Amino acid sequence: MTYSSTSLEIGAVGATVLILFHILMALRFAVGATVLGLLFLHSIFFNQTLATEQNPNSLVLSMTYSSTSPPFPKSRASIQSEMEQVRKVRGGHLISLDLGSPPQVNQAIMDNRRDLTSIYCDDCSFGKLTATFSPSFSSSSTRDLCNSSLCNEIHRSDHFCVDPCTQAGCSSATKSTCFKPCPSFSYPDGVGGLLNGTLTRDTLMVHGNGPGTTREIPNFCFACVCRETNIGNIAGFGRGPLSIPSQLQRNGFSHCFLGFEFANNPNISSPLVIGDAAIFSKDYLQITPFLKSLRYPNHYYIGLEAITIGNSSAIKVPLNFSEFDSHGNGGFLVDSTTTYSRFPEPLYLQILSKLWPAITYHKAKEIEMRTGFDLCYKVPCTNNNTCTDDLHSITFHFRNNASLVLPQGNLFYAVEAPSESMVVKCLLFEKMNDDNDFGAAGVLGSYQLQNVEVVYNLEQETIGLQPTNCALEAAAQGLHKT
Repeated sequence: MTYSSTSLEIGAVGATVLILFHILMALRFAVGATVLGLLFLHSIFFNQTLATEQNPNSLVLSMTYSSTSPPFPKSRASIQSEMEQVRKVRGGHLISLDLGSPPQVNQAIMDNRRDLTSIYCDDCSFGKLTATFSPSFSSSSTRDLCNSSLCNEIHRSDHFCVDPCTQAGCSSATKSTCFKPCPSFSYPDGVGGLLNGTLTRDTLMVHGNGPGTTREIPNFCFACVCRETNIGNIAGFGRGPLSIPSQLQRNGFSHCFLGFEFANNPNISSPLVIGDAAIFSKDYLQITPFLKSLRYPNHYYIGLEAITIGNSSAIKVPLNFSEFDSHGNGGFLVDSTTTYSRFPEPLYLQILSKLWPAITYHKAKEIEMRTGFDLCYKVPCTNNNTCTDDLHSITFHFRNNASLVLPQGNLFYAVEAPSESMVVKCLLFEKMNDDNDFGAAGVLGSYQLQNVEVVYNLEQETIGLQPTNCALEAAAQGLHKT
């Protein structure tokens, strides 16, 4: 499926018309659909999500952090409550998906473990979650057909493995020409549960935020889901055929997560590039191949072989970080929705044992006790509260002789405001959970990928990594308003 870039671009006048259209449509439905009207108005003022396109075969989307950033208390008096928050920081990066005619704004977490984009629809709201999309208010919304390739793909996971057209009531002789809707499904959500819903097609629109463009993608396939969960809307960037890059027939994508210091800054957002611009002319990257998991085929695993701390000798990691066992367990999972990198306890303790003897700062044991972090240090600051440190760097060594030196600030985070020429910084690594890491030997979390360009080449089945200043990258993509 290809789309003409010229037919999909709207200039500044068109963008103004689109805003007026949003307002009129919101007023039209205000009496019968107050909530939906609010969604339309929200989409007018929402920081739109597409920068100026530099390549007709590429999209440049913006991402904003979906959780409050780790706190930076104004005083030591607030430290206890704030420390609990930083320990529990979880979240991901939000993108805006405008679905339907007229468009309804849906904020969704960019998730590279799931291929299925799932949106909560108006007939299945639970608890704190409310629907963000109403198919009945979209003139272009349709159910996917039972004989479509994506319907067959999603029903391959059903326990009963019934042909979807047969399940819809078509005879075996007519199922190839059957035009009945794709039956409801129960699909693995990528994290050990099931999503229940219907496969829906509608127009996906992404908007420019500068001199910008608008791209309209017809017949985008996603799930209208119902489930009592706190996951929320998901934008699927996993390896499967249902993912956003696969549906757009693009051979790769990249992201560059801003540092947490930008988390509450509305004027800048992290770039998410889909298509040729993400993967071409990237000779500077450190390239490592995907590992193929039979158990979790839609996840991105790479092989970790060693870890170097400062100038010390490398720590050899267990073999299961670069291969899978007979049960499908192993590999180093690249996870956009896990905040802190995780390691099994023996390796985690080995990392700590290499770090702490080489650090000369005084330990902040009271902060360690309050937060649960294992390494916290008191780092001196100058009179103007500039807090530089000589905490050791960490380098990950991957298969194919690729390596990633984690940028300064991706290991230790200042968990309180400077006070008395001192600030406390804690190591943001975690021990593995025994039952909640999807069979991975370890997890490379999004905090450690701040200020790192991460390129997923879906055609070559590789991941490229390179430290970079993501704020400068955001500005280059038109995602920094000055």
